[in-house]
Amino acid sequence: MTASECVFCALLAGDGETTWVARRRHASAFLPLPAGRLSPAHTLVVPNDHAVGIQDASAPSLQAVILLAQEIARAMATSLGARGVNILNASGPDSDQSVPHLHLHVVPRWAGDGLDTWPSGVSDHPVDGGWLADVRAALNP
Repeated sequence: MTASECVFCALLAGDGETTWVARRRHASAFLPLPAGRLSPAHTLVVPNDHAVGIQDASAPSLQAVILLAQEIARAMATSLGARGVNILNASGPDSDQSVPHLHLHVVPRWAGDGLDTWPSGVSDHPVDGGWLADVRAALNP
C-alpha cells in the first residue's frame, strides 16, 4: 500500500472526517471510530509520514509518535483521572494490524474498569533452538 491509498494518510491530508486530539509537526493523534474504542478517550497516535509499521518507520517518526503518546497519557491522567494506560500496536501482515499505517493505541485505564488488554493466549509457532543467536546476529550486522 502506498501513502496515496492509506486511510490515515488521507485523514492527515484533510480528506475525510475525524476528531483530532493533537496535531504536531511529526505526529498526530485522533479518536478511532466509536465502534472501535476500547474505552472512553481511546486515542490513536500516528506519524505524519507514511510508515506501514514499526519495522519501516524512521527514527524521527518513532520518536515523535512515542513522545506524543506520552503527552496524551499524561493529559489523560490529569484531565480524566486515568492512572494507567495501555499502549497497543500491531505491525506487519501477520500481526492482525487493521490499518497499514503505524499507529499506537493509547487506551486510558481506571481500576476495575472491566477491560482486559493483556493477551490471553500464546503463539504455538515453532522456532529453531538457535533463534536468540540469529536475532543477536541480525542486530549486529
